[in-house]
Amino acid sequence: MATAQALLGLLLSVPTAAVTAAPPVDPFIGTTHGGNTWPGATAPFGMIAWSPTDTAGDQTNAPGGNGYDYNTTRLRGFSLTHVNGAGCAPGAAGDVPIMPYAGTVDTSPTADTKDAKYSATYTHANESASPGRYTVTLDNGVKTDLAVTTRAGVGEFSFPAGKEAGLLFRTSNSLNGSEDASTVIDPATRSVNGWVLTGGFCGRRGNGGGDSNPDRRSYYRLYFSAVFDQDFASTGTWHDSVVTPGSTSASGGEGYLTGASRAGRGSGGWVGFGAGSDVHMRIGISYVSGAGAIANRDAEIPAQATPDSIGAATGAAWNTEFDRIRVSGGTAARTTAFYTALYHALMQPQTMNDRDGRYLGADMQIHQKHPGQRAVYGTFSGWDQYRAQIQLLGLLRPDVAGDMATSMMDFAAQNNGIWDRWLHLGAPTHVMTGDPAAPTLATWYAFGVRNFDASAALRSLVRQATVQNPDALSDVGCPGQCLGQRPTLNTYLALHYAANDICHCWGGSAETLEDSLADYSLAQWAARVGNVQTYRQMAPRGSYWKNTFNPAVGYQAARKADGSWQSGFTPSTDVGFAQGSSATYTWMVPQDVSGLAALMGGRDAAAARLDAFFHDANGNWAVLGGDPLRYDPTNEPGIHAPWLYNALGQPWKTQETVRQIVDTAYGTGPAGLPGNDDLGTMSAWYVFAAMGIFPQVPGRAEMLLGSPVFTHVSLLRSNGVRLTINANSTDTYVQSVRFNGAAHTRSWLPESFVQRGGTVDFTLGTVSNESWGTAPVDH
Repeated sequence: MATAQALLGLLLSVPTAAVTAAPPVDPFIGTTHGGNTWPGATAPFGMIAWSPTDTAGDQTNAPGGNGYDYNTTRLRGFSLTHVNGAGCAPGAAGDVPIMPYAGTVDTSPTADTKDAKYSATYTHANESASPGRYTVTLDNGVKTDLAVTTRAGVGEFSFPAGKEAGLLFRTSNSLNGSEDASTVIDPATRSVNGWVLTGGFCGRRGNGGGDSNPDRRSYYRLYFSAVFDQDFASTGTWHDSVVTPGSTSASGGEGYLTGASRAGRGSGGWVGFGAGSDVHMRIGISYVSGAGAIANRDAEIPAQATPDSIGAATGAAWNTEFDRIRVSGGTAARTTAFYTALYHALMQPQTMNDRDGRYLGADMQIHQKHPGQRAVYGTFSGWDQYRAQIQLLGLLRPDVAGDMATSMMDFAAQNNGIWDRWLHLGAPTHVMTGDPAAPTLATWYAFGVRNFDASAALRSLVRQATVQNPDALSDVGCPGQCLGQRPTLNTYLALHYAANDICHCWGGSAETLEDSLADYSLAQWAARVGNVQTYRQMAPRGSYWKNTFNPAVGYQAARKADGSWQSGFTPSTDVGFAQGSSATYTWMVPQDVSGLAALMGGRDAAAARLDAFFHDANGNWAVLGGDPLRYDPTNEPGIHAPWLYNALGQPWKTQETVRQIVDTAYGTGPAGLPGNDDLGTMSAWYVFAAMGIFPQVPGRAEMLLGSPVFTHVSLLRSNGVRLTINANSTDTYVQSVRFNGAAHTRSWLPESFVQRGGTVDFTLGTVSNESWGTAPVDH
């Protein structure tokens, strides 16, 4: 009976896995150099993500954007939730750090504001991680071994002989703080239960409106329930500076500020065991209720489960995802970088619903998932993800993409019909610019995703693009987290651009570029479903970007409502833009490269300018960032730019430029990402680049061709469609291409490749072929 229950729990908690060898994955890639990834245990699209929260001596902060930085080797606990690669510091989540402590708790851990006492150092030689599992032995001799399923985890904590053994539940100490928290210890059931009321994503952001930052608020309550295999030898709690040995309950939050404004506030509890104990703990989480956390835990982590058994099952679930793309014929380093990038890209979206189908909505009410919906998914870094990650998700897991589309539509309905540009869980955070939900769902539809109400979604997104909402004139949260979606819409529709002086947005030119691309995507979607009226309404708006292109300077620029241009322009300016310069944003027209080239004086002139974008004045490569006049691999607005040479009739330059970025901006090791992974976006870029293909434009399914770094790629979509890519070598330059057996001279693949599958055969060489893909019809 016990064995049957254990197997049932594991099978219900993770997908059935194919029996294949695990590919090389290094969860430490991106854990420094601004990558903001973390090495802890998580399942594909998992709710729980159990990973260290490091400390640099400030309990109200963390050295990494999501709690971990490879160069900091002191931690204050193992937190239950994380967001992958978010750029705010700290990013979000990091809820309920649990700290194994080999000592006497005689002061309040919250009062240890510098993390001097209730923390521990470690070395990376004693730390290991693999998909679904994380292990570290601290310098004080305490070993922590963690493994997780989708909504629950199991931990084993081994304390040195003769040393006291205890676990601190730092319930209020989420990365961004908390409004309130509760911890309840029940010795009779050997359990610790509680919750934290928190949120605050990007709440400390300097450009988020200061004290009016709309994200300094609570928008979710995370419940947890932990149960142990042995009785407690001691218990206690704390609130602010007061510690109460023997107590079994405490409450109190920390607020959402940092430093002295928050230090010394908060609450939690601890349980103690016999000296030198080996402690076994099972824990579940829920965004719905304490009962949901218990049910998730008991269903997914049987009493007999161990980190070995759970780690193996979740590792197998990851292997199922990795098996969707099998690569061979590449170097060991590129193979590791590839599968780690795939790993990071498939952490999102995250499961939101409990096993009974209930979930927390954008309105902080409890809802039930739809019949036939496999899961409710949340956390959508729209401005980032719509450029690469959502395409990879739609390609590999159209089933998940459809459920995410349904989830996003429900979150919008719960948010007064507003599709927010950045969701943490299901909550609107308003971060960044544009209307990324539109190109996201339009792209998924183009990729063949059909398991969502596409008609209702299109109607709702078109309404958002045509009817001004009540917050469109608000400056709350501006510039970085402007409350209004489609800000100042009526004026935008009248002027055909976002006026920088009155747009209530981060930057008028950036907003115009983003909305033009979103509207182009909606037009493409409307055309696919035969909605001629909507197509005719939205298609012209896809060209509004031309109204913020200043022909006098040859760049995108900030334009005022009276039609004049912002004074003091230089190509390096960020006035009118969001996290980027005019030099970067000027290229953000993937829907009309020929139109952009015409404004620049023709294709050859545009290609020459693109050459200068990727090289310094001496002709050396300049693709690592740091120069506002040149390519920045660390942020999203320009990540499509290396592929623009294809449309300019010089595809060999795409091949060499992409390969240079793959081999210098990316790599293995903790600094192996160029910048914030942004919920898998930068990782998804690498996956596409390594396969030698890249999505041409949001809202469509054509693929641009580069050159693969593997001699064989086999991709099996979850809908059964197979894509195969072969190459005679891993050299840089395309000599010729065959598509489904026929000679192929175009530098892109038709939508049928994604939608129905096919085989691409590359012949590569060491010298550029400057005739392939260069005829006007071929680009």
